[in-house]
Amino acid sequence: MGFIAWLIIGGLAGWIAGNIMRGGGFGILGNIGVGIVGAVVGGFLFSLLGLSSGGFIGSLVTAIVGAVVLLWVISKVKQS
Repeated sequence: MGFIAWLIIGGLAGWIAGNIMRGGGFGILGNIGVGIVGAVVGGFLFSLLGLSSGGFIGSLVTAIVGAVVLLWVISKVKQS
């Protein structure tokens, strides 16, 4: 997957996850960062469960799931 595709998926996933978890995005760079880290987290979680995804939509879903988990963990750490 090309670098531009990573940025697009990261931005979309971060924006969607931000809307799910907090009701708003984090700015373009924040969304991309959350989405890319979320894609890594989602890929790890999916591999643990024996799931795989392919294509743009599969990568986007994986990144969104990972970004939501990432934001949830961050919110729990901040509460402590």
